[in-house]
Amino acid sequence: MTDSSSHSYRITQVVDVSNCREKAALFTGIATAVLDDVSKQRGESIFSTVRYIYNIKPEHGGHVTRAEALEQEFFTPFNVMGGNFRMKSKKEIVLVSVVQSAARGAVGGQDSMESRGNIVFKFGNVGTNVPIMMKKVNDPVQEAVDLIERLAQVHLKQVDNANTEQVIRLYQLMRMVPIEGMKAMWNRFKEQREKRHWFLITAVEANNDTILKFLKERFNANDLEPFEALFTVLLTFNHLEASAEMVEMAKEFLGFPISNEYVRNTVVMAYGSLVNKHCAYNTPCPDAAVQPLLEMANKALVAKNNKDMVLVLKALGNAGHPGSIKTIMKFLPGVAANPVDLPPSVLSAAVQAMRLIAARDPHHVQDISVELFFNKNLSSEIRMLAFIMLVDTKPSMALVSTVTTHLMEDTDLHVGSFAYSYLYSLAKSKTPENHFLSTACTTAMKILAPKFGRLGYYYSKAARMDVFNDKYLLGLAAEGFMLKNEPYVMPSEMRMRGKLFFIGRILQTIEFGIRNEGIKELFGKEIPGFKGDFSFGDFLAILNILKKWEHSPDNKPIFSASTRLSGQEWFFTDINKDFIRNIINMIYSPGEGNLLDIFSKGISWHKAMPLLMADARYIKASCVGLPVEISKYYQVLNGLSVNAMAEVNPPQTGIMDSEVLLKTEGFIGYTKDLWLFYGINTKLFQSGAELKAKSPISFPWKFDATVNIKEKKYSLEFIPSSNEVEFFSFRSDVYAVSRNIEDEGKTTPMIPSSGEAANSTTWSQICAESDAYGIGVCLESEFRKEYRPEQYPLYYLLGYTRFGLKVKKAQAARAVDRIRFEVNGTNPMGMCQLFNTQTKLFQVFRFHFSVIVAEVTSESCTIVKAVSMNANEVSDGYEAQMVYKYTDSQSIGQMVVSQAREDSNWKMSAETTMNVHVYVKTFWGVDCKPYEVSVETSSTKERLNAMLAWKVLPDTLAEAGQIIGRFIRHLAFFFGFNWELETNTEKQLTASVVGTSANYYNVEMKFPEYSLNRQDIPFPLPYPSLETPYPMNETLNHV
Repeated sequence: MTDSSSHSYRITQVVDVSNCREKAALFTGIATAVLDDVSKQRGESIFSTVRYIYNIKPEHGGHVTRAEALEQEFFTPFNVMGGNFRMKSKKEIVLVSVVQSAARGAVGGQDSMESRGNIVFKFGNVGTNVPIMMKKVNDPVQEAVDLIERLAQVHLKQVDNANTEQVIRLYQLMRMVPIEGMKAMWNRFKEQREKRHWFLITAVEANNDTILKFLKERFNANDLEPFEALFTVLLTFNHLEASAEMVEMAKEFLGFPISNEYVRNTVVMAYGSLVNKHCAYNTPCPDAAVQPLLEMANKALVAKNNKDMVLVLKALGNAGHPGSIKTIMKFLPGVAANPVDLPPSVLSAAVQAMRLIAARDPHHVQDISVELFFNKNLSSEIRMLAFIMLVDTKPSMALVSTVTTHLMEDTDLHVGSFAYSYLYSLAKSKTPENHFLSTACTTAMKILAPKFGRLGYYYSKAARMDVFNDKYLLGLAAEGFMLKNEPYVMPSEMRMRGKLFFIGRILQTIEFGIRNEGIKELFGKEIPGFKGDFSFGDFLAILNILKKWEHSPDNKPIFSASTRLSGQEWFFTDINKDFIRNIINMIYSPGEGNLLDIFSKGISWHKAMPLLMADARYIKASCVGLPVEISKYYQVLNGLSVNAMAEVNPPQTGIMDSEVLLKTEGFIGYTKDLWLFYGINTKLFQSGAELKAKSPISFPWKFDATVNIKEKKYSLEFIPSSNEVEFFSFRSDVYAVSRNIEDEGKTTPMIPSSGEAANSTTWSQICAESDAYGIGVCLESEFRKEYRPEQYPLYYLLGYTRFGLKVKKAQAARAVDRIRFEVNGTNPMGMCQLFNTQTKLFQVFRFHFSVIVAEVTSESCTIVKAVSMNANEVSDGYEAQMVYKYTDSQSIGQMVVSQAREDSNWKMSAETTMNVHVYVKTFWGVDCKPYEVSVETSSTKERLNAMLAWKVLPDTLAEAGQIIGRFIRHLAFFFGFNWELETNTEKQLTASVVGTSANYYNVEMKFPEYSLNRQDIPFPLPYPSLETPYPMNETLNHV
C-alpha cells in the first residue's frame, strides 16, 4: 500500500504464530499427555497472531522509517469460541536519524546491508520462577528450614487449610537450595521424624541434579528406610527435569545393590518413566537413554529369571522407547527369532510393554500386534492383549476389515467375544481420537453380531464408555477388560483404565490390573452350586471356594496386582499364600505380636503427605521480548492422625474369642489446592489472570467401640461435638494479579463482591436437623457470576464459587450426652417382641437368619439400635429388628423400626420377598399407620418391569416426590424421551424396559398425570446372555 502524503510504502505482514515451524516456546510437566490432532480440528484452546507493519521510503534503495508489531493471543482452558482471555502486546520502532559512514559507503549501496542473523528468544532457568509465588529470597536454606519446622508443627494432628498453600512456596525454595544446603538440612532433621519426613517429601521437587546427588549419598550411606527410599526415588524420577544430563546421572541408581524388592522395582520402573519424559522432548529419542534397560532385559532372558523379566519389561513399557521393540520381540512367541518358552505373566508384560510405543511408532507395533492376534496357536489371553495394542495404534478401515474377516473364521470364542465387544464399544465412541476408528468399528460390529453378539459373560469381554464436549474441548473415557482362557471359569487378567481429554491432549489418568494365577486354578472349570443369577446362593458358592485358598498352587502367586498413573506403572506386587497366612495369623491368632497385642499397648501415629500432582507450564516468547506463560499447579496435602488403645478380655486371646474395647481419636482428610495462571511471568514481576481453588475434606473422630465376634455383638459410642465441623467444601475465584519482587503486589477479584456485581450473588443454605440426636447437617452454597455456563464457559468461571457440607449441634428434644450404635445378632426369636405385635399387618412366617461367619437357627433375629443417651438412660433414637429367611426358591426378609422413646408409638414395618419377582411393602406412622408404600419388580429374558405404588404419604415426602417427578421429566426430555399428557393410575408409577433386538431397547414410564417413552435406544454394551454356556464344540454349532 502506498502512502501518497508521506511518499512511502506501507507493507503489512500477518503471521499465525500458533503453527510456526520453529516456535520459541517451552513445555514442562505435560510429557505424558500426548497431542490429539483430531481434537484440534474441533477447536483450539490457544490462538496467536502477529501483525507486522513496515513504512518504507524509496530513497537510497529504501529506508524503513517505521516498524511496528501487534501480537494478539487468545487463550481459554476450553474452546476459544466459548470466550477467552486476550493478551495484547505492541512494539514500535521509529527511524530517528541516518548516519553516513565513509567506510561502508552511502546508505543503500551494496555494502550497506549486513546479515545479523535471527533474533532468538532464550529461556533462562524457569524452574524457580513459580508464577503464583513471588518473593525475594535472601537465604533459601534458612527460609526452607523455617518453613519445614512451621509446616510440620501446624499439620501435625490434622491438615490446617489456612497453611496448605505455603507448601508450594517450600517447593520453590527447595529448587534454590544447593547440594551443601540440602546436606545441612538432612543433618538437622534426620533425627526428628516429622521434620525429616517433610524435608524428604518436599526435597524431591527440586527437579535438578541437586536431588540426584543427595539421593546418591543416601543410597550409598543406606540411611533411608525402605518406604522413604521408595517414595523419594519414585517422585524424584517422575518430577525430574528430563535432560540428557539428568538421565545420565539417574543411570547410576540402576547399579546400586538394593536388597528391598519393592525399592528395586521402583528404581527400575521410575527410570523407565524418566526415559519416557526424555523421549517426549527429544525426537528422535537417543538410544543411549534406554540402553541400560535393554541390557537388563537380555540378561534376565538368558538367565530365565521370571521376576527380573517381568520387572524390566514393565520398565520398558514405561519408557515407550521405539528402540526397544527388537528387544521386546525376543519375549514374544511367534515373532521372536529364537522362541523361548515363557510363563503367561512374562508374555503378558511383554505385550503390554508396547503400549506407549504405539503412539510413537504405530506401524511397527501394528505389524507385531496383527501377527500375534492372527496366531491361533497362542493362548487367548495373549491374543486379546495384542488386540488391545492393535486398537491403540488406531488401525485403518482396511485393517479393521481384515481383522473382521479373520474373526469370522476364528474358532476361539473368547477372542471373538472380546474383539466384538470392544469393537461394539468403540463404534459408539465420541472422543476425537476415535473419530475415524468408530466408523470402521460400526461396519465390523454389524458383520460380527450374528456370530458373537449373544455370547454372555462366561466369555471374555471388553467395554468402553466415553463422553466428549466440543464446546469445552473436554472429555472422559473409561475402559474395562476381562480376559479369560479355556477351561477356567475365573478370568486370567482384568484391567480398568481411564483417559482425560483436555486442551487438545490425551492423558491416561489411572489404571488398575489384576492377574489371577493360583486363584484361577483354585476355581477350576466350574463353581459348584453357582447358578449365575447373582443370588445369595451364588455368593455362598463363591465363598466356599475361597475357603479352600490353602489348596492353591505353591509355585504361583494367588494373584498379582498393578497400578499405573498417567500411563506409568509405578507399583506391582504378587500376593502369595504366605502373605495371606501372615495377615490371617496377625488378625486372628492369639499371643504376643498379633493385632490385638499391638493395640493393647497403644498406638500413636501421625503423618502428613504433601504431593505435587501437577506442575505443567507452557512458556512462549512475545513480540516485546517478555515471556507469556500458561501454568497449572495442583497439589494435595493428605493427613492422617491416629491414637488408639484397646482392652482385651480375656487377655492374650484372639479376636474370635474375646471382647475388645477400642478407644480411639484422630483425623483423616486432605486439602487440594489448584492454581491456573495466564500472563507475563519474569523474575522481577508478574501480571495476568489467576484462578485459585481450594477443596478440603476433613473427618475428625473420637469414639469407643466394642467388638465381640463370638457373640455377634458390636457397639460404637461417641460424644457429639459442640463445635461446627465442615466435612467438605470447595471454593474458587479468578483474580487479576500484579506482583513484583519487592512487595506482595495486588490481587483483585475479577467480579467484585459489591457494586453492580452484587445482583448476581446467590446464597443458599439447606439444613436438616434431628431432635432425636441433637445434630444437624447443612449444605451451603454461594455464587457470584455474570454469565451462565451455556453462554460462555470461561466467563462463567470469572466469579466466586463456594459450597460446603457442615455438621453442627442442633436443639434436641431431650438432653444428649452421647450417641450409641449397637448391633446384636444372637437374639432368641422371643426377644424380637415387635414381630409378635405385627400379625395384623403381615402373615408371619417362621424365619431362618443366615450370616457368613456361622449358621443361625430359626429362633434368632438381629437387633440394631441407634440411640442418644443421657447419663445411662436412653433419651431418644430408633431400634430396628430384622429377620431373614433364605431357601432355594426365594428369600424373605422382615424389618420393624420403632422409636426408642417410651412415650412414642411411631413404627415402621417392611417386608421383602425375592424370587422371580422382588416385592417390598412398607408401612409407617403411629402404630404403622397411615403411610404405605410398595415396590414390585419382575423380569424375563427380554423385559424388566417395575412399579411404585402408595396410598398415603407425609406432606414433605409428597412434595419431594413432586420435585423428583419434575426433575425426571426434564432429564428425560434432555435424553430425547417423548412426553405425553394423559391420565394414568393414581398414586402409582410404572416403568418397563424391553429389549427389541440384540442392540436396541425401548423404555416407557407412566406417572399419574403423564407418560414418557423412547424407542430404539442403543445398548451401551453388547446385550449378553446369562444362560449356562454351551461346551466349546456345542457353542460353535449353536452359533
